Parts: sequence; structure tokens; C-alpha cells
Amino acid sequence: MMDSENKYGLWHRIARIALGVFLIFAGTSHVTFARVEFSAQVPKWLPMDTDLVVILSGLVEIGLGLLLVSGWRKSMAGWVVAAFFVAVFPGNISQFLTHTDAFGLNSDLSRGIRLLFQPVLVIWALWSTGAWVAWRNAAHR
Repeated sequence: MMDSENKYGLWHRIARIALGVFLIFAGTSHVTFARVEFSAQVPKWLPMDTDLVVILSGLVEIGLGLLLVSGWRKSMAGWVVAAFFVAVFPGNISQFLTHTDAFGLNSDLSRGIRLLFQPVLVIWALWSTGAWVAWRNAAHR
């Protein structure tokens, strides 16, 4: 029988690996079958080629997903993944403001709900890697 600390750690591990697999899948879709849909999220004001942004962000997602799955430097990985989710948030805002349809998000309501999900991803990254707890523990030393 697992004690509560190991059981809690198991849930963190499952959540971290699940997020990593999600990122690997999303990144792979960026560079393969969903490039057009992801292009809809690149803000028009960004002074870069849209397809390049989609490809590069996909490669970053694959790398971050592999980092999460590996478990290497979990706390640091959690902060980097959380920062990535914050960095791509303007794309989600742009999709909402420009009323751009992609991924079945064809109404302001559905695009607005998606905006609300982004903080969940940030929290997921920080919780599943123990990043927030590690930071709090370091701050209290």
C-alpha cells in the first residue's frame, strides 16, 4: 500500500507525463496535419512569417513535451512550460478578437472558453512538476 506522499507524487507524475504527451502531440500537429489551423492563431501584427512561427512553436512544444516526459529538472521544466503557455496566449487572444475560426472554435463563446483554459494549462505545468512548491520552499529558507 502506498503512503499518501507517494500517492500524491504518483498523481503529479501522471499529470506531468500527460501534459508532456499532450505537448508532443500538439507540436507534431503544428508541423504536420494542423498547420493551417495553428496559422489562424498567429497574430497578424507579429512581424514573422506565419508558417515559420507555427513550425518553430511546434518544435518548441515537442521539446517541452519530451522534457516533461523525461522528468529531467522537473521544477525548471514546469516554469519553462508555464512561460510558454503565457507566451502563446496573445495568439489565443488574437483569434478571439479577430473572430478567426480554427479547431472548431467558430463562435466568440467557444473562443472565449478557450481563453479561460489557458490559465489551467499554466497551473497544470506548475503543479505537475512541483515547480510552485519548490519555489515556495526556496523562498521560505
